Amino acid sequence: MDSQQDVVRFMLRHGLQRDARTHMLDLVSEVGELSKLILLSSDYGRRPLDDEVDFAGELGDAAYSLLALAAVLDIDAGEALAEALRKYERRLRERGGPGSA
Repeated sequence: MDSQQDVVRFMLRHGLQRDARTHMLDLVSEVGELSKLILLSSDYGRRPLDDEVDFAGELGDAAYSLLALAAVLDIDAGEALAEALRKYERRLRERGGPGSA
């Protein structure tokens, strides 16, 4: 995944590589920020999302954190995604839905 290599180069260039626990906490924090933005934008689900809000910025932060975590765990994020899609295809075919049993 080219994006993962971009993240790795960025981390190396700026000395941002940390252990997996630190990157995991960063990922949870970024997903939390995205969640809070969505909740506030929709008044906690009482109205449609405000399309003026910069969801892309927060989603980008979460994507960076996820790819950084994959890198320090030595996981190819592209292959992990491909495997997840194969798993969901199999579940849809066998069970009619993508969720786990």
